[in-house]
Amino acid sequence: MPRTIKIAAVQMNANPAPATERLARAGRLVSGAAEAGAQLVVLPELFNTGYSYSDANHRLVESFNGLTAAWMKETAARLNIHLAGSLMLLDQDEVYNALLLFAPDGRMWRYDKNYPWGWERGYFRGGNRITVAETDLGDVGMMICWDTAHPRLWRRYAGRVDLMLIASCPPDVSNPTFHFPNGDSLTFDAMGPAMASMKGSARLVFGAMLNQQTAWLGVPAVNTVGCGRIKTAIPNGRASFLTFLSLAPRLIKYLPQADRMEMACDLTQGCKVVDAGGRVLAELTQEQGETFTSAEVTLADEKPRPRGQQPASLSPFLTYLSSDVLLPAITVPVYRKGLRRAWGDEMAPVAASTRKWTALLGLGAAAAFLLGLFWGRKKK
Repeated sequence: MPRTIKIAAVQMNANPAPATERLARAGRLVSGAAEAGAQLVVLPELFNTGYSYSDANHRLVESFNGLTAAWMKETAARLNIHLAGSLMLLDQDEVYNALLLFAPDGRMWRYDKNYPWGWERGYFRGGNRITVAETDLGDVGMMICWDTAHPRLWRRYAGRVDLMLIASCPPDVSNPTFHFPNGDSLTFDAMGPAMASMKGSARLVFGAMLNQQTAWLGVPAVNTVGCGRIKTAIPNGRASFLTFLSLAPRLIKYLPQADRMEMACDLTQGCKVVDAGGRVLAELTQEQGETFTSAEVTLADEKPRPRGQQPASLSPFLTYLSSDVLLPAITVPVYRKGLRRAWGDEMAPVAASTRKWTALLGLGAAAAFLLGLFWGRKKK
């Protein structure tokens, strides 16, 4: 028979604060949701630290034996709920953005964010697996934030889950303001038509697109977000700004200041519970601030299989190019350097395949140089 469960989605201010303070705030919200009858409570992405592109992130990572995981396990047991939330997890010599789901009896499931968004790659690496948590509530598929913009990841869960659980904290990077040390500021409108074309894309991902993919999958979903307005430094700012210059060369005058530029933006709305048809049952606005919303959802007695063609992504190609390719490539050195400075030189090892291709590129460049030198002498 179909089952009904009550789910709560928690919205927290995304500005960084000490973990002890943020866990205390999360505790009050989780307790309120449990008192309201929620059986599953979902906290936002990086709920224990807040969201910022800061070198401090490298020292804020935790292990499975750390403060946050212990707090989640204890809270789930004490309130007799399933509790989920993500944190920067130190696992051997790498850091992942790990979504943990705890059952009241102490069982735990883990999902690592597959697609770190842009500058996030400076603080954690991506995973490559999906997670289906076989809980007493049902089989739960798990994603984190920017993962939801990738239809192929939704397809991997097709026919395998009763419910989708998504923890997010998306800054509205599709509508930012960049601030420079000389007092000037820039928005996408001032950065040319190509950049302006990306305005509003974040709201589409966590609005209509998430609802459409949920409806196609045929199961309910819960998504959490942060709230407030953040102002953050940009990792490897000069290299990041160079990617903008290809679209707006006239902004080259700002390049000398780019390493000290900051980005300010609101968080993207999208804290909600959605039914199997993609209809929003409960949702919070950004203006409601730090609170929770909840709704009952019905889980089918048999796992639904998608019908019809999967809806296409609503994000423009340029968004994927910058978010999945250009900005991550620029910020990988930030990740490796920062992690080694914080935890030792053995951290974030370069993969053997990376060493191989680097060596081949080096040999190719040397061969080209020698060939050019030989050819030049032959022509004399």
